[in-house]
Amino acid sequence: MASGGNVPQFASLYIGDLHPDTTEAMLHEIFSSVGPVGSIRICRDSVTRKSLGYGYVNFHSVSDAERALDTLNYSAIKGRACRIMWSQRDPSLRKSGVGNIFVKNLDRNIDNKALYDTFSLFGNILSCKVACDANGKSRGYGFVHYETEEAAKQAIERVNNMQIGDKQVEVRAFQKRGERDNASTFTNIYAKNLPSDFDEEKLNSMFGAFGTITSSVIMEDKLDRKFCFVNFETPEAAAKAVEELNGKDMRTEEQKAAAEKKDEEGEEKKEEDKPEDYLMYVGRALSKAERAREFREKHASTEQAAGRAAGVNLYIKNLDENTTDASLRELFEPFGGITSCIAMKDDKGTCKGFGFVCFSSPDEATKAVTEMHLKVVKGKPLYVGLAEKKDQRQERLRQRYSPGGCGKGMGGKDMGKGMGKDMGKGMMGGMMGGMMGGPQMMGMMGQKGGMPMQMGGMMGGMKGGMPGCGGKGPMGGGMGPNPMMGMFGGKGP
Repeated sequence: MASGGNVPQFASLYIGDLHPDTTEAMLHEIFSSVGPVGSIRICRDSVTRKSLGYGYVNFHSVSDAERALDTLNYSAIKGRACRIMWSQRDPSLRKSGVGNIFVKNLDRNIDNKALYDTFSLFGNILSCKVACDANGKSRGYGFVHYETEEAAKQAIERVNNMQIGDKQVEVRAFQKRGERDNASTFTNIYAKNLPSDFDEEKLNSMFGAFGTITSSVIMEDKLDRKFCFVNFETPEAAAKAVEELNGKDMRTEEQKAAAEKKDEEGEEKKEEDKPEDYLMYVGRALSKAERAREFREKHASTEQAAGRAAGVNLYIKNLDENTTDASLRELFEPFGGITSCIAMKDDKGTCKGFGFVCFSSPDEATKAVTEMHLKVVKGKPLYVGLAEKKDQRQERLRQRYSPGGCGKGMGGKDMGKGMGKDMGKGMMGGMMGGMMGGPQMMGMMGQKGGMPMQMGGMMGGMKGGMPGCGGKGPMGGGMGPNPMMGMFGGKGP
């Protein structure tokens, strides 16, 4: 159903989901089989010139563009199905959201074409897309943009709660980011710090008490820690679940009794015994953009606090791979109050060899640097210094190693060695050796006044001939009558 009542009068097509290696020549070969092509452009990054994954094909006639849309849509280009639609030069149609629907809980095997075939029954589709990750795998949701609002409403009525593939889908009108669930009205919640034996049965038993669950999933991170997402039918049920379950102690009675026994015996608590590790966190599920925004805001406030308390944050390098936050804190606690301490770890929980310790005052931090810098811990000498921002560190290194006028670059120690010692040995030694041992100079030695004449000419040539020392030419004067004099630009007798 490529054609419709509002077919554009220009013959420009948008080609999306292109393979990064697709070129204009490939597109020209494919689309010129339909009709004469006016121009082709693949959009690229302005700096790296890498493909952005989409482009435009302009035909000479609208009929050829319609035929290309009908016959080539979702055809494979370099093993990836391309997505073709009319190029919308007016962005207001896309941004208005009119006729746009959101399809949720899609089967992972549903691709763009299958989604298009399902929803094309209800009207002319301008755009249809299944959201995918960087590897091309479906994220489980998609978007369908109809030409009219009536077609979108009919699709919602007919397809909502219908089974497509192995899953029952949810279809509703698309909402802009600012119109979606906010902090006060939400249905999707996130929970972490779950027990290792937490399963679907326990999830339904725990969260189902607060209302009807429309969808849920239990996942694990790289450290095998479980977390889950639960979507309720109503915002009230989601809010009630957050209120009742957030901060709930997930330990068994045996674990609680063992912890109480440790407290009574005065044993030192292990790192996994911290409350934040066994108290369940339940809150509104945030999108990736929301998490990134919160992280930026938190990071900005941290930077401001660091600016107000300069000289208290230390960078520690050359740590043992078994170092933990607790052991790092233990090393630096004797020097004063620590406000934060972290040993940076990789995906497997192994220390990367560096960390940060923040003290409550600059004096304490200075004392820690004095005492701990180059101290051997677990067979390794530690590097301890003030933490710097990346741009500050790069600027300091640039100033240190950038060539200066007469510093280390040209006139300093290295230059002295190169121009003094080596040049003295190589140039002067070679010249003198050649003069004293060469047959021409031996012949000259027999002439009256020969040696003074040659030395005078040579040295005069050097004085006036070296670059930058006021010589007339690259090496001074012209060629002399003697080969040695000519070589060094001496004037001769």
